[in-house]
Amino acid sequence: MNDSTTSLDVLHDLVLPPAVPWWPPAPGWYVVIALALIAAALVALRAWKRRRANAYRRAALRELAALQDVPAIAELLRRTALAVAPRSLIAEKTGTEWLDWLAAQCPVAMPDTVREQLTTGVYGRPAARDELSALRDYAGRWISRHQLVPVQLTK
Repeated sequence: MNDSTTSLDVLHDLVLPPAVPWWPPAPGWYVVIALALIAAALVALRAWKRRRANAYRRAALRELAALQDVPAIAELLRRTALAVAPRSLIAEKTGTEWLDWLAAQCPVAMPDTVREQLTTGVYGRPAARDELSALRDYAGRWISRHQLVPVQLTK
C-alpha cells in the first residue's frame, strides 16, 4: 500500500439528489386549486347575473342621453320603473303620488324644480335646455341608483 495516499484522497464528491419538480403538486394543492376555481366561477356567475339584471339601467341611460324634452324623460322614468316594479303598482300612481314613489326609491333627494317639471312641465311649454339639465341629472341618478323599496300590501 502506498503511504502517500491519505484518506482524503479516496473521498468522492457529494452526490446531490435531483431537484424537486414543481409538477405534480402535492395532493393538498389539488384541493386548493379546486376551491379557487369554484370561488372564481361563483364570482364570475354573480357578476354575470348582476350585469344581466342591470341591462335595463344601461339601456335607459343610453336613451336618456338622446332625449330633449320633459314628457320624454317622464315617460322614460315610468318605463324604467315598470322594469322593476309590478305594473299594477306603477300604473295606478299619478301626480304627486307618482313623484313621492319615485323619490322614495332613490337615495338622492328630488329637487323641487324637478318635481315641478314632472308635475306641470309635461303639459306646459317646452323647457329650455338649461332648465332641462336638472331633470336630466336627476333622471340619470335615479336610473343608476334606484332600489326598489318593498311595498306593504294591505287588504
